[in-house]
Amino acid sequence: MEYIKKFGTAPVFFTAISTILGAILFLRFGYAVGTLGFWGVALIILLGHLVTIPTALALSEIATNKRVEGGGEYFIISRSFGLNIGATIGVALFLSQAISIAFYVIAFTEAFTFLFDYLKNSHGIYLPRQVISIPVMLGLSWMILKKGADLGVKALYGVIIVLALALILFFTGSTEYASESGFSLFNAEMRNMESFFIVFAIMFPAFTGMTAGVGLSGDLKDPSKSIPLGTIAATVIGLVIYFFVAFKLALSASPEDLLADQLIMGKIAHLGIVVIPLGLAASTISSALGSVMVAPRTLQALANDQSFPLMKINQWLGKSREQDGEPYNASLLTCIIALVFVALGDVDAVARIISMFFMVTYGSLCLISFLHHFGSSPSYRPSFKSHWILSLIGFITAVWVMFKIDAFYSFFAIIVMTVLYLYINYFHKNRKGLASIFANAIFQVNRNLQIYLQQNQMSRNDTEWRPSAICISKSSFDRDNAFKLLNWIAYKYGFGTYLHRIEGYYSRGTNEQSRLELEKLLKNIERNNYVYIDTIVSPSYTAAVSQAIQIPGIAGMDNNMLIFEYDKEKPDELNEIVDNFSLVNAGDFDVCIMGASRRPFIYKNGIHVWIKATDEDNTNLMILLSFIILGHPDWKRGNIKIFELCRQHEVDEVRQRLNNLLMLGRLPINPHNIEIIVQEEDVSAKSIINQYSADAGLTILGYHKENIKHEGRQMFEGYDKIGNMLFVNSYSNKLIE
Repeated sequence: MEYIKKFGTAPVFFTAISTILGAILFLRFGYAVGTLGFWGVALIILLGHLVTIPTALALSEIATNKRVEGGGEYFIISRSFGLNIGATIGVALFLSQAISIAFYVIAFTEAFTFLFDYLKNSHGIYLPRQVISIPVMLGLSWMILKKGADLGVKALYGVIIVLALALILFFTGSTEYASESGFSLFNAEMRNMESFFIVFAIMFPAFTGMTAGVGLSGDLKDPSKSIPLGTIAATVIGLVIYFFVAFKLALSASPEDLLADQLIMGKIAHLGIVVIPLGLAASTISSALGSVMVAPRTLQALANDQSFPLMKINQWLGKSREQDGEPYNASLLTCIIALVFVALGDVDAVARIISMFFMVTYGSLCLISFLHHFGSSPSYRPSFKSHWILSLIGFITAVWVMFKIDAFYSFFAIIVMTVLYLYINYFHKNRKGLASIFANAIFQVNRNLQIYLQQNQMSRNDTEWRPSAICISKSSFDRDNAFKLLNWIAYKYGFGTYLHRIEGYYSRGTNEQSRLELEKLLKNIERNNYVYIDTIVSPSYTAAVSQAIQIPGIAGMDNNMLIFEYDKEKPDELNEIVDNFSLVNAGDFDVCIMGASRRPFIYKNGIHVWIKATDEDNTNLMILLSFIILGHPDWKRGNIKIFELCRQHEVDEVRQRLNNLLMLGRLPINPHNIEIIVQEEDVSAKSIINQYSADAGLTILGYHKENIKHEGRQMFEGYDKIGNMLFVNSYSNKLIE
C-alpha cells in the first residue's frame, strides 16, 4: 500500500546537526586544542569544511535538479555515475553508516566513565564497556524496528534539547585559568604542526555528519526543499559551533589539562560533572539514532536497484512494512551488523576505513556537481546553484586529505571498492559503467579544442602530418576489409571516420533505416575499435563523395585522406571510383583505393610496399602508411618489406637512395627486407608483383592521376594472384623526419 511521506526540513537538519555535534566534539576537541593550539584546530576545521561545504552545496544543487528518491547519497551517485559504480559506492556507504552506529554507541559509554572508575577504584570491579553498549544497541534496535523513523525523529528532538543545554552551560562556564591566562585570538598558538594530519584523522569523523539527513530522502515531503535547507544550515551552524568550542577550550584550560582529561569540558561548564556526560550521551545517542535511521534506507535503495547477486536477497531487503513504509528487513540487518561491532568493542581500525569511504562519497558528490557544470547539459537546471570551482575544490581536497590522513587505508579502501565494482559488474554486465555526465564533459572538451584549433588557425601545414581518413562504403555488411584498414590507421597515429552509405533520398523512411543500420554496425564491431562510425543517405555515389569530403574531421583537424574500396571479384565497382576521382582530387586529399579480396589477411606475412621510379611523390606516404598499419596489434608478427622496380643501370643509385631514406627516416625496416628487382624489357610490372606478393598480408602500390586518365579502371586490374591491396595517391610529398 502507498504510505504518506511525512517528514519536512526539521528531521534533515536535526539528523545532520546531531551527528556533527557528536562524540568527537566532546571527547577529542580538547586533545586537538591541547596538541595544536587554537589556530591549529581552526585550520583543521577550515580544511574539513573545504570538503563538507562544497559537498553540502553539491548535494543541494543536485537535489533541486530532479526528485531525489529513497537512498539519499546513494540515489544521487547511482543516477549520475551509473548503477554499477553507484552500487559500489553505495555498499561502502551503507557499511560506513552501519558501523558508525557501533562507533557512536561505544562512544556513548564514555559518558559513564565515572561509574566504571568508581567500581574499579572502590570495589575492584572491572566491567567491560559492553555492559552498557550492548543493552543500548538492543534498545535502539527495538525502537527503530518497532516504531520506525517516526519515533526516531521524535526521540531525536529530545536529545537535541539536552545537547543544546549542555553546550549553553559549557559556553557560559568559567575557570580560574580563563581569568588568569590573558588568552585572546592575537596571542593564540599554532604548535606541533608535524602532528597536524594525525590529529586531523582523529577529528575527521566530526565532519562526516553533514549528509546524514540526506538519507531520509525517501521519507521527505519535498526533498528538493528540505535537503538544501537542512544540510546547509546544519553544516554552517556546525562550523560556527566548532570554532567557538575550540576558542572556549583554549581560553579555559591549559594545554596540559586539555591533553590529560578527555572530558575537560565537564570542568569548564556550569554543572559540568552532570551536564557534559549528559551532553555526550545525548550527542552520541542522537548520532547513533541518525545513522540507524539512514543506513537501512541506503541498503533498501541498493536492493531495489537489484545491486546484489541473488534476487531473493534483493526482494527481502527491498521490502517495506505495509503500514508505514519502513524498511524493516534492511533495518534488521543493519542492527545486526552494528550489534556485532558493538560486541567487539573496538572499532578504531574500522573507523579509519569508514572515514575513507565517507571521503570517497563526498568526493564523488563534488565530482558529479563539477561534471554537470562542465558538461553543460540542458537537462541540468537546478533551482539551487553552487559554483563549479567550489565543487572542484571539494573533490580535490577530499582526494588529497584521504591520502594525507592515511595512505595505506586510502589504497585499501580503493582496492576494496575496485574488487566490489568488478564483482557487481560481473553480475550486471548489461548496465553501463559510467553515465552521461562523462559524455557531456567529453563533448565540451572536444568542442572547446576544435574551436581553439580553428581560432588559432592550426592547419595541417603548421603541424606534423598525421592521417585523418574518411571512408565511404555501401557494402559494410558484406565485407569489412576497408573498415579494418581504417581501424589500423586510427589505432595509434591517425583518425578515422567510416561512413556507411544508404542509397536514396533523405526521408523519414531512409532516416529510420540509417538509424537501424547504424545500431547494427555498432553492435557488430569488435570492442577494440578506434573509428568513428556514421551513416550517410545520398541518391548517388557522387553526391555521397561530395558530402563526405566537406564534413569536418572528428579530431578538430580537416580530413586529409579519402579511402575508396571495391571488391576485386566485382571490378565493375571501380567505375564509380574512377568517375569520382577528379572530384576528390579537386580538394587537398590523399586518395587511397582499397582492393578488397575474399582471402583473409595473413598478418604474419607482413606488408609489401612496391616502389617504382614514377612514385617519387607517393613513396613517403606509402612507407608511412605501412609503418602506421604495422603499429596495430593485429600486425605484431608481421614486418615491412620494400620492393623497387628499376632497370639494370639504375640499381646502385636506387640502393643508395633507399638506404638513405631508411637511415634518415628512422623506420623499423630491416635492410634485409629491401629488395631491388631489375625489370626486364619484356616483363610487365604486374606479373612481377603477382609473383613476389602472392602471399603478402597487404600489398601497397602507388598511382597517379595521369594513370586514371589514360588507363581508367584497368590500372587496378591484373593483380589476380594477390590478396588485399592498397593503391596510394599522395596529394603532396610527405616528409619522413
